[in-house]
Formats: sequence, C-alpha cells, structure tokens
Amino acid sequence: MKFEELRAEMIKAMKAHDKKRKEVISSLISASKKIAIDEGTRDEISDEQVNRAISKELRMAKEQFDGCPAERADLKEEYGFVVSVIEEFAPKMLSLDEIEAFLNENFAEVIATKNKGQIMKNVMPALKGKADGKDIQQVVSKLIG
Repeated sequence: MKFEELRAEMIKAMKAHDKKRKEVISSLISASKKIAIDEGTRDEISDEQVNRAISKELRMAKEQFDGCPAERADLKEEYGFVVSVIEEFAPKMLSLDEIEAFLNENFAEVIATKNKGQIMKNVMPALKGKADGKDIQQVVSKLIG
C-alpha cells in the first residue's frame, strides 16, 4: 500500500468525523514512519515498509483481541473494530494451498532434504510479507511429515 493512500484515508475519516477510524489509521501512519526513520529513509517511505508496518500492527491487534477475556465485551468490540480497520489496508496473504504450490514449485530440492530449519531459512525471505510465518511453518511441516 502506498503511504499517500493511507494518508488520504485518514483525511477521509477526519472529514467524516469518524474519530475511531482516524485513530487506527493514524497509528498505521505512525508505525510506517517509525520503520522508515529506523531504516534511515525518513523522506522516502516505501510500499514495502508500509506493508510491513500494517502487518505488524495487524498481528498485535489480533493478539489483543484473542487475549481479551470473554466477559469484557466492550474491549472485545473495540479490538474487533481495530482489527477490521487494519485488515482493510493489510496486504493480501497467500492461502495454505498457494504457499504449498509456491514451495513445491520453487523449493523442491530444499524440501527434499527434510531439514525443517534449512527449509525455513531458505523459504522465509522469499515469502516475507506475502504469507504468515505460522502458515508457512504449517505447510513445511506437512510437506516433510
């Protein structure tokens, strides 16, 4: 996702007086800026950096939602809203079937070694930002098991 698109969505939320949505989008913008500053590219925020920030924020929001006690319906609702807004901007992740097809096509010789550590070391950089790490691990376990 482009940084400018994220900014435009925040402005749209501000004009609609949707304070909660604006706050969530603002946190995504802040996270993107932080990653860019940490990597020394303050003025040029790349799409990859924005996607990484969104993925990280989504993961944290899902952890909050999952860790919230069931009796706290108010918090569950708030965390659910945050997750739903972030998911609108999150990069599309590959499904388990797509991951398996990608691995069989591109990493067949590494998978043949049945060395899970070696496989993950080779596969993770290729699928970074395209698939969830837990999903990749699940597919690799299935392929070597």
